[in-house]
Amino acid sequence: MNKLTFIGNGNMALAIAQGLKEKFKFVVVGRSLESIAKFEERLGVSVEAHLLDEYDITDQSLIFCVKPANLQEVSHKLKGTCNTLYSVLAGTTCKALKESISSQYTIRAMPNLAASKMKSMTILTGDVEKASISKELFGSIGETLWVEKEKELDIGTALSGSGPAYLALVAEALCDGAVKQGLKRADAMTLMRGLFDGFGTIIQDSHPAILKDGVMSPAGTTAAGYGALEDGNVRASFINAIEKAFSVTQKE
Repeated sequence: MNKLTFIGNGNMALAIAQGLKEKFKFVVVGRSLESIAKFEERLGVSVEAHLLDEYDITDQSLIFCVKPANLQEVSHKLKGTCNTLYSVLAGTTCKALKESISSQYTIRAMPNLAASKMKSMTILTGDVEKASISKELFGSIGETLWVEKEKELDIGTALSGSGPAYLALVAEALCDGAVKQGLKRADAMTLMRGLFDGFGTIIQDSHPAILKDGVMSPAGTTAAGYGALEDGNVRASFINAIEKAFSVTQKE
């Protein structure tokens, strides 16, 4: 079984590892053995643990999962040249990565937390020589999209990377609305989960506008609710959310 080395052991590293644990053995490099032990416990499989200081990355495939602000601090503690660096750092360019970490190939990847359920939507870019193997690797945790320009990845990050938080807000608000009208919280949650599960299927082969028009009858309940959303500028707010999230990646 092939090995993957995780530099960092936070939530995104755990989500990716959960999706890949049937196919790879893991080396996990972190600041403390205690935190790696907690990672291992949550993951449910054994990992090879190492402390960050002076870790030799020579010829390894790395998944770099630290916070963008910690790039320089962490990279200075690594030695050697890795084979392939897969970075999930938002807003951190390939140029910045190459200047910080010695690697033969560099790939930027932006999965989301659905990786733990092998349902991630992962955007990829970088050294095209590794495009195929990158799509195969991250295809183990869901769908992938290779883009040619880093700007496209940053825009996509604002959509699919941050998207779970936006949809969580929608899910919570819909449940709150149902509870406000008198539905039990547990029943509202059940209906919401069924809604998201079914919608995730039908949106795969239909345009959102067509789905909306198919549900909205003249002067009906959906039309009334949809009108309320338009009154609240929900559409504009989501468009602005993508713009704001993208603008942050350009500053990092």
